[in-house]
Amino acid sequence: MAFAINCAALPACSSSEPWQRGGPILPPIATWIPPIASALSSLARRYLELHDEIADLDAMIAAIVDELAPNLVARNSIGHIGAAQLLLTAGDNPERLRSEASFASLCGVSPVPASSGKTVRHRLNRGGDRAANSALHIIAIGRLRTDHRTKDYVARRIAEGHSKLDAIRALKRYLAREVFTLITQRRREINATRIAA
Repeated sequence: MAFAINCAALPACSSSEPWQRGGPILPPIATWIPPIASALSSLARRYLELHDEIADLDAMIAAIVDELAPNLVARNSIGHIGAAQLLLTAGDNPERLRSEASFASLCGVSPVPASSGKTVRHRLNRGGDRAANSALHIIAIGRLRTDHRTKDYVARRIAEGHSKLDAIRALKRYLAREVFTLITQRRREINATRIAA
């Protein structure tokens, strides 16, 4: 429904008090309610459809990840979505996975030297697969909240003089090592069953 603008009232709009002129420029609010209600209803239906579609896709992803890497989701703070992203990163680049260091670089969690003078430090890697980096970050934060060994490790790194960001960077590097070991172990198991069959 298109709104008609009162063109005769446009020249009078230049004054500072538009409500004192000869009538409203826009239609009354009562005429806005049906199109707004229709638009909101359509938006709500679309939201519910997308919500159901997301739930279906999450269930499909969970089934695939449970089949491909059950040992990965069995670990603390590794969910199905994060595991799926890490499997995608590893699967998209099999030629680059020669070692756990190459996987860490691929995920963007390898240390980058940022030393200056007598200060020896490393900074966050801005390269790599950002989605895999995000998945490792979510796992690191989850473990930081739930795992006592992780809490002790971060507290020890902070006591050594590192910042919390440096401690989380080192933790993500450790997580990349753990995930790489689990993925390659599962890949060997799958290849062994294919050869036996």
